[in-house]
Amino acid sequence: MRPAAAVPILILAVAVACAPPSPEITADTEPDATRGPVRVGLERLGEAEITIATESGPAGGGSALDHLAGKRLGLVVHAASVTADGRHAIDVLTGHGLDVTRLFSPEHGLRGRAAAGEKVESGHDPATGLPVVSLYGKVHKPRPEDLAGLDVLVFDLQGAGVRFYTYVSTLILVLEAAAENDLEVVVLDRPNPLGGRRVEGPLAAPRDVVPASFVNRAPGPLVHGLTMGEMALTVNAGRLDAIELGVVAMAGWSREMTWADTGRPWVSPSPNLRSAEASLAYPGVALLEATNVSEGRGTAEPFLFFGAPWLAGESLEIAVPGFELEPVRFTPRKSPAAPWVKHADVECAGWRVKVTDPSVAEPYRLGVELVTALSRLPDFEWRREGEALTWLLGTDRVFAGLASGLSAQEIVAADRADHEAWRREVASHLLYPGLASSAGDGSEG
Repeated sequence: MRPAAAVPILILAVAVACAPPSPEITADTEPDATRGPVRVGLERLGEAEITIATESGPAGGGSALDHLAGKRLGLVVHAASVTADGRHAIDVLTGHGLDVTRLFSPEHGLRGRAAAGEKVESGHDPATGLPVVSLYGKVHKPRPEDLAGLDVLVFDLQGAGVRFYTYVSTLILVLEAAAENDLEVVVLDRPNPLGGRRVEGPLAAPRDVVPASFVNRAPGPLVHGLTMGEMALTVNAGRLDAIELGVVAMAGWSREMTWADTGRPWVSPSPNLRSAEASLAYPGVALLEATNVSEGRGTAEPFLFFGAPWLAGESLEIAVPGFELEPVRFTPRKSPAAPWVKHADVECAGWRVKVTDPSVAEPYRLGVELVTALSRLPDFEWRREGEALTWLLGTDRVFAGLASGLSAQEIVAADRADHEAWRREVASHLLYPGLASSAGDGSEG
């Protein structure tokens, strides 16, 4: 057994070695020779020293690779768990001679092909023969039998920087399972596509107001400003049964960077988040999932197209920093990536979201402006009479504000004190400095 007071471990540098399944690497973000590329934790496994985070400050340790050597590893991965040249984490770790014993897959499955909300069965990975435990099927949290015989869970999922993107909930449930089964967790860190200074949106309501779900588990504002490694440190620090936790930090990443600044190609972490541009619009346009307006699923550009047949002839006067809206017509089609779409095979009038300046973009404000304006139109409808928005945001406050006639500006402004408190709360858990200042947070200016 490990000591009762396990100390979090920060692996602040690490190495490379891989070979992939078949991730979708798009030309949306060609490597930027002027900025990067940023090197993610997976690519640094052989070069880093482990730094142990203690109350008195960091203490040095051995190499990250030595730390994992000789231990039986469970690997939490998906299609985007790759190096910049497309080698998969499974191949990276086994190439280093590490003992990868079992795989765990999140929503959309190991190879990222399952649609949003589609349950995925456990089984075996055809490429490697390794057993795969689905964390988006019968269970969301690893069970004791799923963890039997393991020493460490290695977590390498590409997040989206927003609470309702389910991989952050998977991270939190992995930490819970590790605490309950006396396992260590090592997170291989990756960029937050929204950057690390953007903080927007509401906190989740208390559980007696809005019950816990797979889209509202993460602490902090909806757009939280953390990498997965930083979120793990923050969540672990708040646990009474804190686990042994390691984070393999990135090299070359800073908080002002959105994805286009990282010099890395975009690899779709889910079937409908297909570009770095879409990732910047996603926290806002996704609010339309709670309405009868299409959020672009079933089109070539989900979360960049939105509209409905009944919007023909309507105008939308919205001004949000970092975004422009261009009129467009589109026809959603069902596909394996989007088997459930609104207005399937019906032409929709709407708009294409264009990101004009990622550094000042305010995606959550965009979403609030959209639902505020659209909800005033005669054919607009809320799904489940507004409960769908409450479920998505984890709070009923936004829908209540809209119902009472508050403006989008008033709804957005109501969260600002919580944003400052969040910055103070997470300051000691940051791997990359800069979130403690409100500068760069569009919702504050």
